[in-house]
Formats: sequence, C-alpha cells, structure tokens
Amino acid sequence: MNLAWRDIRHNLGRFVMTCAGLGLLLAVVMSMIGIYRGIVVDALTIARAPETDIWVVEAKSRGPFAEASRIPGDTRAAIARISGVEAAGALTYQTIEAGVRGRTARLYVIGYKQGAPGGPPVMVEGRHIARSHYELVADRSAGLEIGERIRLGRTTFEVVGLTSQQVNSGGDPAVYITLADAQKLQFDLDPAAARIQLARGGSPASRETVNTVVARLAPFADADTVAASIRQWKHLGAITQTEQEAILSQSLVDRARRQIGMFTGLLLTVSAVIIALIIYTMTMEKIRHIATLKLIGAPDSRIVGMIVQQALALGLIGFALGAALIFNIKDFFPRRVILEADNVLLLGGVVTLVCLLSSALGVRVALKADPATALGG
Repeated sequence: MNLAWRDIRHNLGRFVMTCAGLGLLLAVVMSMIGIYRGIVVDALTIARAPETDIWVVEAKSRGPFAEASRIPGDTRAAIARISGVEAAGALTYQTIEAGVRGRTARLYVIGYKQGAPGGPPVMVEGRHIARSHYELVADRSAGLEIGERIRLGRTTFEVVGLTSQQVNSGGDPAVYITLADAQKLQFDLDPAAARIQLARGGSPASRETVNTVVARLAPFADADTVAASIRQWKHLGAITQTEQEAILSQSLVDRARRQIGMFTGLLLTVSAVIIALIIYTMTMEKIRHIATLKLIGAPDSRIVGMIVQQALALGLIGFALGAALIFNIKDFFPRRVILEADNVLLLGGVVTLVCLLSSALGVRVALKADPATALGG
C-alpha cells in the first residue's frame, strides 16, 4: 500500500490546485531563463549575420555595437588588399523610429554594400536588394509586407524581401538598405541644420563614412595575425569574431544576465519556501494518522518515504505543468524566449533538489510525533 498516493487521493482537489499554482511559479522561472537566453542570442544575431572573421573599427573602439565607431568608407578597399582577406564589406548601423501602419516602430537600419559581406543572411520571402537605391529588406517582426512602402528619414523605400530572426540586442527588428542610402540617412543633416552648420563656418559631414568594415578571411589565414597587422599598419581597431561575441555577451547583456539571475534565484527560493510550507501543513494535518502508524509498528522509513514522495510529486507535477505552459505560450512574448533542453533539465534537477530539501521540515515533524497522540481525545 502506497501511503503517499492514498493521502493524495484523499485530498486530490487541493493537491491538484497546489500543483497548478506551483506550476505557474515554475513557468515564470523558466520564462526568465528563456528570456535571458533570448537576449544573448539576439545580441549575437547581428554580429553573426555577416559570417565574417574580423571587424575593423575606429582605433581604440570596441566596435559598432558597444561604442561609437566611424571610419572612412575607402577603408574597405584597403582591407580587401591585405594578405589573407578573401572579401571585405562596409557597414553602417543605426536605430531610427519610423511610421508603420499608423504606429511608430523602432527599426535597426543596416546599410551594406551589394555583393559584399554584410547583407541579410536568410531570405524567407521576396528577393534581395537589386537596385542601388530605394529598396529595403526587413525582418518579419517589423510587420511589413512585400511591396509595402515605408519612409525612413526623407526617403521612401519599397520592401522587396523579408528575412527572419534578425534583431539587435534590444529586440528591434533589422531592416537592410544599400550602403549609399544608409550613409545618406545617417550622415546627411536636415536642410535647416545644414544651413546652421554652414552659417557657423563649418562644413556638412561627409557621407563617405562607415561604422565598420568586416573582413572574411581565406581558409589558410589566421584571424589574430591579420587583426594584429591591421592594428599595426592601418592604425585602426581590429576585433576578431570571437572577441566581438565576447564583448556582446559579457558587456552589453551582463547587467541583464545578473538581474535575471537574481530574480530567478529569488523565485526558486520562494518555490522552496512554498513547497516546505505545503509539506509541513500536510504533515501537521495528518499528525494523528502518523502517530497511529507508529503505534501499530510502522517503521520510520515508511513515514519518511510518504512525505518525500509527496514533496517530489508536488514539485515534479508542478514542473511538468509549468514547462507545458511556457512551451505553448513562449511565441507570444514580445522578446524571443529560447528554452534549451539542457537548461530545462538542469532546472528539473534543481526543482528535485529543492523538493528533497523542503520535505526535511515535514520529516522532522513526523519523526517527532508521539505514538500516544493517536490515543488522545
């Protein structure tokens, strides 16, 4: 006879509701882990999209994502001539707000040179940019459709293609335009601002500027060697792909990682306290039954097994309900939620450990129960 199962059946409604409540709490824990993983992947998506080996940036700069970087546009040609470089592309990055179907949307505008590294990596609908001006490829999350027109700055663009899962570290969808259009959008002053600049004796900023040059190396080339050569002879900053990803994952998302980690730890602590209180309450409610078991000679191991089994059932059923819930609703979150198998299994192990530790309070009460209590009035 399984005492834990018989006790659960006796209070089945309350047990199910308790599991459901705990499942909601664990679903929040899983969602926080998934949101963190999504932030990391989003931060690395744009950096991985060009499929390059070296990022050439302004000297003493940490790149176009962590710091401002502006270098001459003709740097691309100089980098392309370096030994070991197979292809080089010039890129600009900027965040703007634009009107999309009556609402204001934040877009991450990427300017790239056609035929060079840096364009949209995956096309899910439509085509790549074919003309040198006024065409645009957008991520599907921007809510744009093929043939739709959108105004960026003072120029109207036509959407000719759609890509997928291309967002920056803030979750803003990426849109791709030609380098010439991007330079005009980023570096051209508004006419009134340009007149003020000229009146003060200045000159309008040159369009021949980019934020970074990316280099794709030949199979035989060593990225660290080529990067060192660029720093020494070109007086520019050079960051390998590995270093760029480290900057993004350790610098840009470090604060989010620590905050989400603390929040997740707090939720797990709350879960442990809730499980401990539930098991303690369930044990206290049947203390006379436990005393009766002791009186008729039931071993302590059977009583301890009953309490531990109930704690494990409570935690694992709640975990299963929470996992089922979050896997079904994760696509409705405004930010990407990524639940990897190893993270889910690790959380399952943590929940099991929490259940075992939380049952200790109920076990302590049960073992101290006096068999004479069963004979009381």
